[in-house]
Amino acid sequence: MFTRHFASYVGRVSAATLIAGCASITLAAAQEPSKPLLPEPRIINKAVELVTGFKSGDTATPKDGFYAHTGQMITGAGWISLGPGYRFHLLDDRALVDLSTALSWRGYKTAQARVELPTLADDHLVVGSQVRWSDLTQVSYFGAGPEALETQRSDFRLQTTDTVFYATVRRNRIVSLTGGVGWLTRPSISSSTGPFDRDLPDTLDLFASEPGAAVARQPRFLHRDLAIAADTRDEPRQPARGGLYRAAWSGFNDRETGAFTFDRYELEAAHFVPLWAGRTVLALHGWGVFSTTAAGREVPFYLLPSLGGHNTLRGYTDYRFHDRNLLGVNVESRWALFRHVDAAVFADAGNVAARAGDLDFARTSYGTGVRLHSGASTIARFDVGKSGEGWHFMFRLNDPLRLSRVTRRTAAIPFVP
Repeated sequence: MFTRHFASYVGRVSAATLIAGCASITLAAAQEPSKPLLPEPRIINKAVELVTGFKSGDTATPKDGFYAHTGQMITGAGWISLGPGYRFHLLDDRALVDLSTALSWRGYKTAQARVELPTLADDHLVVGSQVRWSDLTQVSYFGAGPEALETQRSDFRLQTTDTVFYATVRRNRIVSLTGGVGWLTRPSISSSTGPFDRDLPDTLDLFASEPGAAVARQPRFLHRDLAIAADTRDEPRQPARGGLYRAAWSGFNDRETGAFTFDRYELEAAHFVPLWAGRTVLALHGWGVFSTTAAGREVPFYLLPSLGGHNTLRGYTDYRFHDRNLLGVNVESRWALFRHVDAAVFADAGNVAARAGDLDFARTSYGTGVRLHSGASTIARFDVGKSGEGWHFMFRLNDPLRLSRVTRRTAAIPFVP
């Protein structure tokens, strides 16, 4: 069913748009440059060792016991989030239990519990379940459409509880097929709150006519997803070579009235090629997101695809543009200054539209930044981005482009760029 629906929808999108989305160019950093430009000061190397050990819950093969849960909050939560995590194995390491909670700079809160069987069928099958509670206190919304005004920025509070069951089948280390089903209890939407409140208009007042804004009780959603991916990256959190290519479908079924039932389709491609003895890496990246509904149905405003912020258009505010369809590309070139520090320059382009055929690259930004990383992951990054709406300064504790989102277990509520 997924193949039939996906092929049908892609047929309605212009070939030029899809090719641009999947073949757009990004320059990205090397994982572990063989010859950095400068010898690294000892203090930087010691800092990386300390942080890497502190974030033991973030490693590819996590150890049992307590760990620091950092850098995992959604876009807009603030520059840092932190909380305790605890994981342990059962049944002779055939089962994993993971519990964690975190609090962010702006008062965002999450808590999750996950049980997973990661080594079934001779390591070809992963089966698991996760429950995640979130309280997102200051989510930005500017209205739908590519012409939404910067001066109409509003925010809202969103509280959700999502329960999912998922399975991943791996043909080999490269190709995987992932499917899941989940139950999203009624999202709660209210006025923003929390520390560093920006004193913005209330989304429910300013955009009362937007789908879902005037609903007193949001519906419960049954959501399903299916994705096929080919991943040849050497390090998923800090790739120096290889690529990631995926196609995905998500279906959200409004279990109350059906008014907010819709489908979402995604195409994404990224490729990383090391150059100049590993000092620089060339990559290709493009991301397209497309939404469909039956006649008379809508996508609620908090589930519309969005563009803008430190992972997409870095010269714009987080969640700057919303609409049913999205196309984004990024260009980033990083050079290894020290063993664990890269300098970066970047350019981004993309847009949103109500119709997929109207997508273009009219919104652009560019800038520069610095990356602190270990051999396997990004530790911190600082970016300065420029667009037609001015300069934006960003400090984050996660990977550029947030490719880690492709392994998410719960539905992204709201849609997070």
